Amino acid sequence: MAQQGAVGVERMDGSAAVRAEFAFRLVYGEAFAEPPYEETADDVAAAFRRFPSQARRPGFRAVVARGADGEPAGMAYGHLLAADTGWWDELTEPVPAEVRREDGRRTFGLMELAVRGPWRGQGLARRLHAALLDGMQAERVLLNVHPGSEAAVAAYRAWGYRKVGEARPWGTGADLHDVMLLDLGRPGGVALHHGGGAGRAR
Repeated sequence: MAQQGAVGVERMDGSAAVRAEFAFRLVYGEAFAEPPYEETADDVAAAFRRFPSQARRPGFRAVVARGADGEPAGMAYGHLLAADTGWWDELTEPVPAEVRREDGRRTFGLMELAVRGPWRGQGLARRLHAALLDGMQAERVLLNVHPGSEAAVAAYRAWGYRKVGEARPWGTGADLHDVMLLDLGRPGGVALHHGGGAGRAR
């Protein structure tokens, strides 16, 4: 566990993440109960019924931040997108074929990133994001973020993400989310110029 100040960030593979599910669930449930997400206990339960299968996906990786007393402070996780992923099909407007092309290794899908209230404003989200992507071999990272979460959108833009479209990630009744892409600068990466499960941030 790498220490910085009073908070340590630990990276995990899928099996370790499943064993630490309580920490992920605690952060998720607290962070996404707030506006604009306003998720209920049923929403959290549904998300964590999916968690074990997500943790078995190729390229899954996760990070958890804990305070000096072991209290979960933040988390992030995601996995590589399969060649037949439906993520691009959820966009309200299609993107070029070369942008949406997937091969199972090209794109890392950032599913969740969240920090609990007492630990916000200290750069912890940036630390979690950097630790999650450290050593990443994918060309790019893809996520969805609620535009009503202005701090999250601003953070992603500051970290180099660009908006490439909009989507309703869980069906027609879901809120419209911004779809954002980060080019990691790998050979073959696509440079986009658009200005600024489903990845979100709180």
